[in-house]
Amino acid sequence: MTLSKRENQLLAEIQEWEKHLREDLRSDFGRTYDKWLNRKFNEIPEPVQRKFFDKLDGILFHLHSFIQNSHLHHDARQQLLMTAKTFDEDIQQIYDLKRLSVDQLHYISDLQLSKHRLYSFVQGGLAGTGGLLLMGVDLPAQMLINLRAVQMTALSYGFEVNAPFEMMTSLKVYNAALLPKHLRYKQWISLTEELNNHEDNPFLYEGEDKLANQSSIDHLMKQLVKVSAIYMLRKKMIGGIPLIGIAIGAGINYQMTRQITEFAHQYYRYRLLLEKKG
Repeated sequence: MTLSKRENQLLAEIQEWEKHLREDLRSDFGRTYDKWLNRKFNEIPEPVQRKFFDKLDGILFHLHSFIQNSHLHHDARQQLLMTAKTFDEDIQQIYDLKRLSVDQLHYISDLQLSKHRLYSFVQGGLAGTGGLLLMGVDLPAQMLINLRAVQMTALSYGFEVNAPFEMMTSLKVYNAALLPKHLRYKQWISLTEELNNHEDNPFLYEGEDKLANQSSIDHLMKQLVKVSAIYMLRKKMIGGIPLIGIAIGAGINYQMTRQITEFAHQYYRYRLLLEKKG
C-alpha cells in the first residue's frame, strides 16, 4: 500500500527524530560518570547482578498485569474507544482505530499522554514535600504511571497490549525510553529490527524476554539522587512550604514522563506507518 503525502511527511519527521536520537551529546563529565558507574557495577558478582535484574523484570511483569486487570484501565480503554467514535462511529474494538488517519490517532494519543504527564507532575510534587511515605512510593508510582502511559499509547494507535508479543513490546519500549539518550538509539534500532523480523501473530513471542540490564542502573541512580536531594532540602521552607523540594520532584518526574511518552509515541506511530506501507 502506498502512503499518502501526509503519511510520508510524518515518516520523514520520525526519521529526522531518529537522527537526533543518534547524536551523542554527553559532556566529558557525563562520559566519565558513565565509565565510573559501569566499572563499579562490574565489581558486583554476576549472580548477584542477574538476581537483581530478574527482580526488576518481575516487578515490571506484575505491574503490567496489575494495570491490565484494573478497573481504571478498563474505564480508560472504553473512554478511548468513545473518543475514537467521534471520528468513526463504526469503531468497536481497539484494532479498529487503525482505520483512522495518523493525525487523528496522534490527537487521541496526545489526550492520553497529557494526562499522564500531569499525573507525574502532581505525584512528583507530592514526593517533593519530603514526607517519608510519599518519597518511599515515588519510584513505584513513577513506574506505574509511565508504564501505563506506554500502554495507553499502544492502545491509541490500535495495538492491544494483553497479547504476549504486544505485552513484551510495550515493556521493551518502556525500558528503552528510560535509558540515557546515547543508549536509547541502540534500543530503538533493536525494536524496529524486531518489527521487520516479526510474523504478524500477536499471540507468539520468540524474542529475548530479559528486560533489565546494566544500562537500567542509570535511571535508578538518578532516582536515588533525586530522593536524596529532596530529603536534604525538606526543611528549606518558603512560606512554610518546601517549594524547592516540590519543584525538584515535580520537574524531574515530569521530564522523565515526557521523555518516555515521546519515545513511545514515535515508536507506535512509526509502527503504524510501516503497517500502512506494507
